[in-house]
Order: sequence, then C-alpha cells, then structure tokens
Amino acid sequence: MAEDQGRPARSATATLLLQVTDINDNNPKFSKAEYQLEVLETESVGTSLLTLSAEDPDEAANGRVTYSISQQSPSSEPAVFELEASSGILKLAQPLNYSDVKVFILNVQASDGGTPSLVGNGSVVVNVKDFNNNPPKFSKESYDVVVFENLASGASIITLEVMDIDEGGFSNGHFIYISDTFDITNQGVVSLKKDTTLDRETQDNYILQVVAVDQATDGLSATAQLNITVLDYNDNTPQFPSIPYPLQFPEGEYSKEKPGEIFTILPTDADIDLNGEVTVSLSSPHPFFSFREDGMLLAVGPLDRESTGVYDLVLKASDKGSPQRDNITTIRVSLTDVNDNRPVFSSSIYDRSILLKDAETGMLLLTLSATDRDTGNNSLIIYSFVEGESPYLALNNNTGEVTLTSDLANVIEDTQISLTAVATDHGSPPLNTTAHVVVNIRVASLVEGVAFQSFSYNFSLPENNLQGATVGQVRASSGSNLYEVSYSLKTHTDLFSINSDGAIMATKELDKEQQEWYILDVEAVDTRTPPTSAVALVRIQVEDVNESPEFSSKDYEASVFMIAAYKTPVIQVKALDPDVGDSSGLVYSLSDSSSFDVEPASGLVYVVSAADLGGKTVPLEVKATDGQGLYATATVKVIVEDTASSSDVTIISLNQLANVVESKVPELEESLGKVLGWAVNIIQVWSSVGEETRMLRASVRTMVSFVAHDKGEAISAEEVRKKLQSASNDVKAELVLLFGDGVNFNVETRSPSSTSDQVVVIVLGILLAVTILGLIVAVVFVIRFKRNGKRKESDKESFDIDSQADGFTNMNFNKNYKSSQQLSRNPYNSTAEDREKAQQDKRAGEQQTSKKDSPRFREHKNSESDESHTSAL
Repeated sequence: MAEDQGRPARSATATLLLQVTDINDNNPKFSKAEYQLEVLETESVGTSLLTLSAEDPDEAANGRVTYSISQQSPSSEPAVFELEASSGILKLAQPLNYSDVKVFILNVQASDGGTPSLVGNGSVVVNVKDFNNNPPKFSKESYDVVVFENLASGASIITLEVMDIDEGGFSNGHFIYISDTFDITNQGVVSLKKDTTLDRETQDNYILQVVAVDQATDGLSATAQLNITVLDYNDNTPQFPSIPYPLQFPEGEYSKEKPGEIFTILPTDADIDLNGEVTVSLSSPHPFFSFREDGMLLAVGPLDRESTGVYDLVLKASDKGSPQRDNITTIRVSLTDVNDNRPVFSSSIYDRSILLKDAETGMLLLTLSATDRDTGNNSLIIYSFVEGESPYLALNNNTGEVTLTSDLANVIEDTQISLTAVATDHGSPPLNTTAHVVVNIRVASLVEGVAFQSFSYNFSLPENNLQGATVGQVRASSGSNLYEVSYSLKTHTDLFSINSDGAIMATKELDKEQQEWYILDVEAVDTRTPPTSAVALVRIQVEDVNESPEFSSKDYEASVFMIAAYKTPVIQVKALDPDVGDSSGLVYSLSDSSSFDVEPASGLVYVVSAADLGGKTVPLEVKATDGQGLYATATVKVIVEDTASSSDVTIISLNQLANVVESKVPELEESLGKVLGWAVNIIQVWSSVGEETRMLRASVRTMVSFVAHDKGEAISAEEVRKKLQSASNDVKAELVLLFGDGVNFNVETRSPSSTSDQVVVIVLGILLAVTILGLIVAVVFVIRFKRNGKRKESDKESFDIDSQADGFTNMNFNKNYKSSQQLSRNPYNSTAEDREKAQQDKRAGEQQTSKKDSPRFREHKNSESDESHTSAL
C-alpha cells in the first residue's frame, strides 16, 4: 500500500507474490528410533518381517527417502536380512537357527535424494524365537544306584542329568515314572518318598523306566532306566524261639567237666551274612549256667533246689552286624526235687516233766516235729523210736504225738524215760535223722524249767535293711519270777544278734539275690542251779525290694567326626540291675538330643546328625529305667571333631568281603597308621555293588573310607593318597599280615565308571537282533491277517478278542501314564480320597503281581516284552 500526506490523504494498493524455493535442510527421520521384532527360527526365507517408515519434510528429490542396512550384528556372509530400498520392507534372506544366534541387531539408514544427501539412522532388534525341535537327552541310558535299606525317608539318591539344546534347556521339563517308593523332582533328583522306608527283606531291587518330557504341551521325550539295588543293613533284631516257661530241670551236682543239658535255644535273624548270624549268651556271667556253641543251655555248677528253687536268667541274642543288634529275654529254670535232704527235727531234744497224780491214759505229752526241705514224697515224714523202750509211751507215726499208754499207777518213784526218735522221709532211697525224747515222771513235785511261748517263729525282713533293724522278738518264760532268762544265738551270729528282751536284729544288710531264707537256733537259759535251757527255731525270709539300676561308670567320653553318617556308633553304655524277675529289664533313653540317639535295648549311642556340631563337646544324659520305673543316669561327653571335612576323606578298596573288613576295623586302623605315621580313623566300610565292568563283577571289592590326622589336625586326602602310593609295598605287607596272602588294595581317586564301551557294543548288538526279529514277526502277522480276513464271522470275533488282549498292556500303560502325570503335579497335596485310591491301586497291583506266576501270564508277558522292544527301536 502507498499513501500520501495530503489532507485528506490518498493511497493505492498492489499485490506482490514471493515464491520460496526448497533446499535440502531436513534429515529423514524414522518413525521409531529402535524397532523390536520376534521371528520364529522356522520362518521361511523371503518372508516380510517388518516395514520401516521414515519421513523427510523437504520436497521433491530432497524429500524422497530410500532405505538400506548399514550393519548387521553378528555379521554373516551372506547377510541374513535384506531391506527393500524404496518400500522399507525388511525380509528374511537366510534361514534362522536359535541354537546359533538368538538376537540380531541391524543398523538401518534412511537417505533422501538431495545434494548432498542427508541420512537418518535407526536400529532393528530381531529376537530369534526358539521352536521346540530338539528332544531332551539323558546323560546315560541306564543308571545303577546302590543304597542301604536304612536310607532315611526323603533322602536323595541320585540326580538324573538331562540336556536340551532348545531355549530354556530342560527347565520346563518333567519326568514320567511309575513308583510307589521313589519320587523324581523336575530337577531330576531321585529320592525316597517321605512317608516310605526300604526293607531289603521285602524287596531288594527296583527298576524304574523314567521318561523325560521337555514341555507340557507337544513335548519331546527321552527314556532311561534306573536300577536301584537295596543292600542289607542290620535293622532286624534277633528273635528268640518259643521257650517253655518254666524250664524244668532236676537239681544236682553239676560242673563244667560234667555239665547238665537243659534246653536248646536257637534265635533267628531276618538279615543276611554277618547281620543274620546270631549267638546266644547270658547277659552277664553266671556261676551255674552257660551256653554251648550250638545254643544248648548247660548247668555248670551245683544246683540245690532247697537253697534256690528258681533261677531267672536274662538271655542275650546278638548278631554279628555293625552296629550290632541285641535282643533280651528272660527265662525261668525251675529245679525239680531230688531227695538230697534229711528231715530236720525242730529240736535236738524233746523233754517233758509230769506229776504222777496228773497222769492218765492217752495224755499228750509232747509232739515231735521234723521238716524236710524236699518236696512231694521226698518231704513226707514218718516217726518211730529206734533206741530205748517204754511201756508207758506211744508214738503216732504220722503226727509225731507222744502219749501215755497207762495211768502210771505202778510207778512209785521219780522215773526218767529216755528214748531216741527217728524221722524218716519217703524218698528213694529214704533219708532220716534222730532226736532225743526225755520224759520225767515226778512223784512228789514238778519243777518247771525255761520254755519258749512257741516252738518256732517265722519273721520276714526287706532286703537292703538298715544295720540294726529289728527282725522280730521271741519270748521264753522261766516259770517263776525268781529266775531271769537270757537269750543267745547258736547260728548265723555273723549276720544277726539278740538282746536281753529276745529282740532279734540284723547286724548287716541282707540281699535276697544272695540268700532268701535263714534258719536260726535261739537258746533261752534261766538262772536256776543248775540252769535249764530251751531252744526255739526261727525262720527269717528276706523279701525282695526293687533296687535302682547302676551304670558301670557314671561318666563316659567319646569322640566322633562331624562328617559321621547316620547311625554311626559313638559308644555303648552299660547298666546292671541287681533285681530279678520282671524288674530286671532295662530300657535306655536320652533326655534331650536331636543330634544323637540311643538304642533302647542295647544302650548303643549313635549319630543322628552331627554336621553342625563341629568343634563342640555335646553332653548327653543317658537314662536306664527298669520295669518298675526306677532309673539311673550317666553322662556321655561326645567331642565332635571338626578338623576333618569331606575333602579329607580318603577311600581305598580291598579285594576282601565287607564283613571280614568290618570285623578287623581296629587292626586295619592300626596297620594303616603304622605305615602312614599318622592316626587313622575309619569312617565307613561298604561293599561296592552294581559295577558294570566285567572285571569288577568277577571280583570282591570293599570300599573303606577314613581320615588321617596328626596331633588333632586332619591330613588332606591328596597327601594321604600320595603317601599310600609311595609306600604301597609297606601297605601291602601290613595288609597281608592282617588278611593273608592274595590281598590287594587300590587307592581310589574317583568313582568307577558305571558303563563300559564293551557293554554298549553288546547291548546295541542285542537290540539290533531284536529289531530284525520284530520286523520278521510283523511281516508274518500281516500275511496271516490278510488270509484270515476271508474266514467266517466267528473267526473274526476270535481275532477281535486276541486283539483286545494284545492291547491290554498299552491301555494299562496309558492309565498309569495319566496317573503318574496327576501325581507329579503336586505329590504333597493329595486328599484322603486320593490316598484311598492309591491304596486300592496298590492292592490291585499286588493282585496283578500274584497272577504273574501262571504260565499264561508269563507267556503274555514275554510277548508284550517283545512288542515293547520293537516299538522302542
């Protein structure tokens, strides 16, 4: 617009068109700085993977964009990818392999057509996605494992190694197997089920077919066989046979030179080898009884029924296993009577004084009394007079009563009748004893002498009585207040005393187990001139009192390495119970310990787990309790050595039986220590079973692990092995002294190989032969099937039945396969219904097993086995 400055101002307008020409001042820019892309490794060459897009705001050639790949990482020749220049479409130029390259990074450029050309940069990240096209692979085709039957529930046995070169390896895989005894985790760890234990006596071998599947859906699989051999552990206690109670045996004079055979006792043990060899003995030496090697119980000392009529013996049956197991039982030997005791009169002299005026026919003057310690007819007694005669006295042969035969009217002066009486038993031959009978007939007066209130007394006293304890009291009267009575003992004056009041006291502690009955003669004497006396018989019975057990030592001390295995013996404590009968059985227990335990019957303290106790001294309180609840305690100090670790354990092998080596462990420790110059402690001895080389199968091989230490410091296994190898001749010489000629040893540096090339070749040859045979059978079967297709309908029905029978195994396998899949998902969350179903399946399996003995089943089983081999090949 143009305007003047006049008044009024005037103006004029005009239009001006300006045209801006483009210059190349803008770089192309990708829609993304980095593109992310996933491509399956199976994608076909030439497939369009991605379209790149870049913009340039310039015009014409300055805004025309072309695309290119500036760099591929990792590089390859030829390039794996190509990028169309005009469209920006990224295509696959070469096949992908996830196992070779998992990620490609492409640097891409967008260039415009300007001069000079401007460039925009970007990147494409190509992630190669794996496709499951590689099956898993076991490290071995067959695994052989040897375990002891005392394997703890839940303990691991072996880890199955499975490899898979696909993405993630075998991390998402699982195992399929059929077993009620073992579990296999997804990591391949084979372990004993937590609620299951092994029993070699029930089953000593397990064979598991294990299938490894790499993923849950459309997974690929591999198969291996797991052979588990169960070795014997000394877990069965010897059992006593049925023994009569009581054992009847006649008393008599027996000796070691002329023993008496009582009864043969042969315990049994369900274990094998040394674990099953049983010896029977008395729990403690007995002066009158012992055992012969063939199990015959012998009487080797004089047996007197009248002193001790019953013997309660504690028997111990021990096997030769390690640790040794014992069983204790009590038997009773009851002695039958032999007529070896004479009758004993209650007094050596029987006297009576009567006034003539009081005499009358039939008057009882006195009663003879004799006892016989025998029993039965041997103790029946008859009385008679053997010396002297009197028309005035009569003796009842059975009762011993002496009576008057007349009224003594013809007696005119004091008369003394002195006779000798005899008491005879009914034994064969009969035994007898005599006593004097004196009857005084007084005409004018009767002077009374001292007399007891009773001819005999019976008292009892608990054993372990206090010194000076009162047993009982006897009383005698002089017949007049003018005379006093004093008492004295004629027998057992070393154990008893009597005071002026007639009280009998024990001067020492009495033990029923040593003697139960005591017979005392007590004499009473008055102060007449001359004095008169009387004798009374006192029987004292010692009553049993339950006594506490006693340990042979109050303090025990032992040591063990912290690497000691479960059930490793530490020390055996021993307590004795002085009682007899039911109170003699002892039960051992530990007050509080989770690292150690004790066998209740034998008192053997053993290791449960000492892994975390290294360098500590663990005090244990062992209690021995009898049947009545009385107990004794002892302290066991266990020093847990931490100077040794698993790297300090040296293993050697010997061509000797394991039980022979076990029986000579102390001598072997001494021999090895003598050569090495260090102290040697053997940790474990076991038999090497399950080796696959032909040489090892034909020889005996026992492994011995031990730790050598010098002044409390463990010597490394490497140093021990070097010294063993350098001094092998000295070691061999010591072993020959210990085991005899022919002994060999090896220093083990690694576990023996479980397979050999020779075995592999043989197995492959057998499988090839079975394959060819299966093909021939298949061809014959097809030809017969075509011929039989023209037969009548009944034949077809018969053929259908056979087909169903042939398919039985496969149906059963599918059922078991599904069942194992369900169990493997969560083996710990089973319901009561699941457990019930598992029990039913187990019973059905047992019934199926019982049918395997029939010829038809064996034939069917063989045919199934052939089919399964063919399918596997």
